[in-house]
Amino acid sequence: MTTIAEPARLTEVFGDYDVCVLGGGPAGLAAAVSAARGGARTLLVERYGFLGGMGTAGGVTNFAGLYGRRGGEMQPLVRGVVDELLDRIDALGGLNAPQDGLQGRIRVRSYDVAAYKCAADQWLLGAGVALLFHALAVGAVMADERIAALLVETRSGRRAIRAAEFIDASGDADLAHFAGVPYELGDGAGSALFPSTMFRIGNVDAERARAAVGEFKAIDALMAQAQAAGRYRFPRQGAILRPQRNPREWRANVTQLANDRGQAVDATDARQLSAAEVEGRRQIVEYLRFLRAEVPGFEAAEISEIAPQVGIRESRRIAGAYRLTGDDVIGGARFPDVIGLNAWPCERHEAGRIEWSFARDADNAYNHLPWRMLLPLNVANLLVAGRCASMEHLGQSAARASGGCFVMGQAAGTAAALRVAGRFSVAALQQQLRRDGADLDG
Repeated sequence: MTTIAEPARLTEVFGDYDVCVLGGGPAGLAAAVSAARGGARTLLVERYGFLGGMGTAGGVTNFAGLYGRRGGEMQPLVRGVVDELLDRIDALGGLNAPQDGLQGRIRVRSYDVAAYKCAADQWLLGAGVALLFHALAVGAVMADERIAALLVETRSGRRAIRAAEFIDASGDADLAHFAGVPYELGDGAGSALFPSTMFRIGNVDAERARAAVGEFKAIDALMAQAQAAGRYRFPRQGAILRPQRNPREWRANVTQLANDRGQAVDATDARQLSAAEVEGRRQIVEYLRFLRAEVPGFEAAEISEIAPQVGIRESRRIAGAYRLTGDDVIGGARFPDVIGLNAWPCERHEAGRIEWSFARDADNAYNHLPWRMLLPLNVANLLVAGRCASMEHLGQSAARASGGCFVMGQAAGTAAALRVAGRFSVAALQQQLRRDGADLDG
């Protein structure tokens, strides 16, 4: 037998809410705070015991896409509720100064993971958001073209969560999938943006390491020399090795995880994801061996943390009312239903390498994100925000960054609260976003 029959059950209702947000990454955080601020009784459901999404569970440790060039000047382009989160992380001593890279074409802000977790707790509770941790989404109960309840497995058993509006910020479009929304998986050709296992390295001689590594490409040259000599075999060129707020601790983004066919690991496949966890740690041990032996300043380096899970860049992307494209990003698209800005370039993690595609207008290197990309087909009371929103493969490689996710989340949460109050229109949404500090480019 390849299947078994489960008995029917009556599932206890955990609670009734105006808005239920699935996922506690940047999109889910911004959505939950914005919905609660809009007067909606809001619950955020998170599979882990902490918030932050890939930024904490995936070990990303920096915010990308908050800054971009407008009028020739590098400046913050993602504004609004995210500013409050940054202030809270900074108040805990966990936010680094902005760091430029790729010849000044990108700017990121690194943070301490523990400070991010604590700041996110404080932020959501202060906004009146209810939190349900250690809850894994497992299904949806449908009534016509509406979600009647989200089904979750918890330490108390299976529970149902009812809400008027739902926001899928799960990253993998889990709720949208359960609700029957059509989607594409990865690049549509069996692969995707390759995932990585992120890790941090402690006990680094910061001064010597900075001199050795310098800009982003210096570490690539050291890796190429070592590989050419036959001492190592790296799964990916294009390492990102940078200091954290504590200069003796560095962040490493260098692993690359493929399945048995050489394609990107499918994050929706349990067997592939399990194998990827083991392979990521194997690559980390090998890379530490390289750093200690080949890179000045890392002779006594130690692994200080391996991320709790594989860092997923792409899995399901829903079919929505509009699909953001790579041409939109590179061409600096403008939309009348703009909800905020994306300033991150296309960053494609392909087999063995990273490929970057920047906006054609270097002085105005950003694009609008439209409201319609949050609107899934076929389900009336669902919005989808974050890396699983309606985007094609190349467009997603840019807007998946945390900056774009904060934008989508704030818009989704604001819109959900307006829907609950019976006051939604695109104009009303844009007006409220501007009042709440979002940059809609005029």
